[in-house]
Amino acid sequence: MAEMHEATDLVDEMQDLGEQSDEVSVRDMVEALGHRGFGPLIFVPALVVVSPLGGIPGLPSLMALVIVLIAVQILVGRDHFWLPDWIGCRAVSDDKVDKATRKIHAAAEWLDRHVGERLPRFTGHFAQTLAALAVIALCIMVPPLEFLPFAAVIPMLAIAIIGLAVTVRDGVLMLVGLAAAVAALIGGLYMLISM
Repeated sequence: MAEMHEATDLVDEMQDLGEQSDEVSVRDMVEALGHRGFGPLIFVPALVVVSPLGGIPGLPSLMALVIVLIAVQILVGRDHFWLPDWIGCRAVSDDKVDKATRKIHAAAEWLDRHVGERLPRFTGHFAQTLAALAVIALCIMVPPLEFLPFAAVIPMLAIAIIGLAVTVRDGVLMLVGLAAAVAALIGGLYMLISM
């Protein structure tokens, strides 16, 4: 069986997008990753927020909206993903994409060495439905958390774990992601109440 390099491949794909144009739009990202299914379409936007790009004001909320739209379409059983034009045309410059992908490439290589197909039944249809619901709940927290510096990273990290679990069909990672989602929801609610 060939060795899987899913996380590295996704980061490389984003880096390639940045090299092909002066900016990378949300639509470019969805079109580049859509053929890979649900996992990458929630993993990569969440990873964008966890990366240095997450410091751009409004970007975490935009990525949360993209993820919610994808998750809702998963819940209703769509195979092809649709985004409204006003979201799809939002873009970041190629140099910002390049800097972010360079910084997270080593983490992607580490992930490829440590995750893989384990307990794949926990990444099946029921698990993906549960994951989509958890992801939507986490995304709802992102806009208010943006008022606290880098607090949006908390729910987005849980979303990234879930997205990676679906991408590489790793049931152990899915269980970790769902546990992280519960912790992020509790932690995020506490932070919002304490504001």
